[in-house]
Amino acid sequence: MEPQLKRRKESENDDVDTWVALPVLSDQQSHDTKLIPAFAAPITDKKETSRLMKELHSLYPLPGLQHIKRVRPRKPADGLHSLEVLVCLVSDAPGIDLHSESLTIDSLLPSDGIRLNGLGPPFLVKIPACPPLTRPQFQVASKHWPTTFHEDKQVTVALRGELFSRPQKSRMQGYMEAALAAARAGGESGQEPVGAAMVDPKAEMIVAVGHDCRAGNPLHHAVMVCIDLVARGQGGGAYCFDKYPACTSALSPTSSNSKPASKTLQTMAEVVEEGQPYICTGYDLYVTREPCVMCAMALVHSRIGRVFYGTASNDGALGTKYKLHAQRDLNHRFEVFKGVLSQQCQDLYALKDPIKH
Repeated sequence: MEPQLKRRKESENDDVDTWVALPVLSDQQSHDTKLIPAFAAPITDKKETSRLMKELHSLYPLPGLQHIKRVRPRKPADGLHSLEVLVCLVSDAPGIDLHSESLTIDSLLPSDGIRLNGLGPPFLVKIPACPPLTRPQFQVASKHWPTTFHEDKQVTVALRGELFSRPQKSRMQGYMEAALAAARAGGESGQEPVGAAMVDPKAEMIVAVGHDCRAGNPLHHAVMVCIDLVARGQGGGAYCFDKYPACTSALSPTSSNSKPASKTLQTMAEVVEEGQPYICTGYDLYVTREPCVMCAMALVHSRIGRVFYGTASNDGALGTKYKLHAQRDLNHRFEVFKGVLSQQCQDLYALKDPIKH
C-alpha cells in the first residue's frame, strides 16, 4: 500500500460529524475541583469592608490561595445586596466546634487582632483549594466561592469539541483512514490490527504508514514501526519492513531533507544545529489504538508534535493508565487528542482479544 501523499478532497468526507477529537489533558486540568472548609461572615457595615479586608489579611493571609477572592457579593432572601468575607480556614482555628450553635466571630478572632464591628456571625463554607485551569473547573469552583480564572481559550474550545474546523476534520479523517487501512492489512497478515500514520501537517501529507509487526519482533508495535520508517526515510532507521507492503515511507533517504547515511549517529544537538528535522519534530501521529508506555516514550524522544488516537487501551500511556505527555519532568511534551474515527478503530478489535499496546 502506497502512502496517501496528496491532499484528500474535503468533499469526500461526509461523516466527519460522527466523531469528535477531544484533548487528553493533564491530571491538574482534568481532576475534580478539590474543596476545603473555611469560615466566612457577613459584612454588616459596608463602610468597614476595606478595613476588615486589610486586618483579616494581616491576621489570616490564606497562603497558597491567591486565586480566592476575599469578599463575595450575596443577595439574601430580603433582596438586599450584601457582602460576605472569608475569615479564615477551618485549619486555622483548631479546637473550634464546627457544629456548635454558640459559634461567634469573637471565638475565631483574637480580641487584640481585629476590631469586630462590621462583622456578623460566622458560618461554614467550602472554597476551591487550587486555581481552576479549565472552564469546567471554574464553573464548579464559582458555585462555592468566587475565584480568579486565567482562561486558555484554546483548551475551552477543544473541550467543546470545536477546536478543529470541518476542513481540518476532513483531512484528519483521511489520515486516520490510512492508519485503519494499515491496521486491516496487518490483521490480514496475522498481526495485531493496529495501524499508524505519520503526517507532516505543514505539507498536509502522510510521510509514513505502519502497522503492528510483532510476529517478527516483540518491539515492533505500530507506533515504533512508524517512527523507524520516518528515521529510515531520513537516512537512518534500524529495521527493514520490506516484507510488509503496507508499511511504507514517503521520504527518500537521498532527498534534500534527509540525513546522509554517514551521519546517522549524530546527536540531536548536531542534527538540529544543521537545520535538519530530528526524526518526528513537528509531525502528527494518527494511531488506531492508544499507545503503550514504550511507544509513548519513543514519541517523546522522537519529538512528536501531536498524537491523535482512535480508541483507548487498558494500559494506555496517553490518557487511560498514564499521561506521559503531560509529565513536567520530561524534556519534551506534546498534545494528545482522542476520538478520531473512534467507532471504526474500536471495531478493529471486536472479533479479537486485544493484547496490551
